[in-house]
Amino acid sequence: MTNPLPIDVVSDVVCPWCYIGKRLLENAAALKPDIPVEVRYRPYFLNPWVPREGMSRDDYLTAKFGSVERYNSNSQRVVEAAAYAGLTYARDKIKRQPNTLDCHRLILWAGSDAGRMKQRLMELYFSEGGDLSDREVLVQAAADCGLNPDDVRRRLAGDEDVERVEAEANSAKEAGIEGVPCFIFGGLLAVNGAQSPEYLAQAIERASAELARRVAAE
Repeated sequence: MTNPLPIDVVSDVVCPWCYIGKRLLENAAALKPDIPVEVRYRPYFLNPWVPREGMSRDDYLTAKFGSVERYNSNSQRVVEAAAYAGLTYARDKIKRQPNTLDCHRLILWAGSDAGRMKQRLMELYFSEGGDLSDREVLVQAAADCGLNPDDVRRRLAGDEDVERVEAEANSAKEAGIEGVPCFIFGGLLAVNGAQSPEYLAQAIERASAELARRVAAE
């Protein structure tokens, strides 16, 4: 039995290209059904300056892009790229910009269902306009993914894994990751950005072959 190829995905829940990139990676893995993969989601803070309680989406867009109108005029290609990947980016539904620390804690706590948890949070944010700064929205998202809501509510109220998530997110930046998504295949090959499924499938194949060569040489 071949060990699955580990793929570390460094990304943030509120990054539209990360939302798209997750789907493209899934499509890439489907193109290489003979190569088992293990996808591991790593935290990243796209906007670490957003306060823990979140902020108005309009205030956020104005602070980051100059104005809501400027962002909207430049983001149409992201909306179209999401649609092409079979996803919905309903940017006008988003009213609150969250700090994503608690989202990353949920993804960590989801364990083997981390991908499902991440997908639910992204769908809430990008497709449904869900307020990820609202703890009860997070609790419901966790329940949707099979976690115990009372347990999650209690854990979110404390500081469990706050330092762990912050340290991991900071280490990604210290390692030189400036933009996300960043896909790291087998600890050997890094690919930045929401690349095509075909390109990512080639990366899967190359990293898998290189790992096999290294094992054979031992």
